[in-house]
Amino acid sequence: MPTTSDISESAIQPRAEFPITHWSVVLSASDPGSSRATEALEKLCRTYWYPLYAYVRRRGKSPPDAQDLTQEFFARLLARHWLERADQARGRFRTFLLTALEHFLANEWDKERALKRGGDRQFVPLDWTAAENRYGFEPADPLTPEQIFERRWALTLLDTVLEKLGADYGGQGKAELFAALKLGLVASQSSLPYAELACSLHLSESGVRVAVHRLRQRYRELLRCEIANTVDSAEAVDAEMRHLFNVLAQR
Repeated sequence: MPTTSDISESAIQPRAEFPITHWSVVLSASDPGSSRATEALEKLCRTYWYPLYAYVRRRGKSPPDAQDLTQEFFARLLARHWLERADQARGRFRTFLLTALEHFLANEWDKERALKRGGDRQFVPLDWTAAENRYGFEPADPLTPEQIFERRWALTLLDTVLEKLGADYGGQGKAELFAALKLGLVASQSSLPYAELACSLHLSESGVRVAVHRLRQRYRELLRCEIANTVDSAEAVDAEMRHLFNVLAQR
């Protein structure tokens, strides 16, 4: 994934127009149960469910309990109009989610009333086995659960953008080019083996340099778009970009 130095300057330049985003659709929907708002919320939650699951595990819950809690949280989020409480968290979808989850864990979860795992409270298909395997491979970390949630949010965001970038190139019949050049998202320009890449891709070295530049440019565009889906203004995108880099810089 790109380093802060690769994307920090050009990626946070504000744009003249701000698109209609998933989060703005959710917040502005006059009917909280509208299909449009529900679809938008589900798209956002598919991206951020793992950081929330890992947060619940970090709070000491067992894998089965963490699965129940995460699934029930999303079911209630969709069914109980919790978005009506979102005004104070406007601009940061992940903050709204974490605040709502903390409230749910502290006050609204009654294990005795929980439906059996795998029952009809399914929110969206979630790969619990992959999630637990991923969690198990994560190293011990002295950061607080909240700080780790922020870091997982940042890494999940970058993984999502990288996946979309790969799909973008694949859709253009350029999957091989993407596979060969994606190293350019993390390596400095001076360290890239341009001659070797040119030979394997049957391009000139200057052609490879142009291709790497376009790859990085497209990555920056997709990163801004992904962040824009969780905030409600161009200024908030810039603030989130800076926060993203700060989170990734933490050790």
